[in-house]
Amino acid sequence: MSRAVNLAMREEAITKHCRDEDIGISVLEALPGGGVRLVCDSVYGAEQIRLKLKRHMIDGDPRRAQLRPRTPLW
Repeated sequence: MSRAVNLAMREEAITKHCRDEDIGISVLEALPGGGVRLVCDSVYGAEQIRLKLKRHMIDGDPRRAQLRPRTPLW
């Protein structure tokens, strides 16, 4: 089971929901096409998010922002 969940919500709403449900957040990453990629601290937390925010989940594998340069820096 993965700890990552892609949601069509604002970061603030996700953070509030996780704080209210006592779910640890490892990473929040804005997706270029809209939405947020949430990585929870535990698989249990990710499963709780999947159950409670099922209608906000993004289907498929959305494009993520590139974090590394395409070519070496040297």
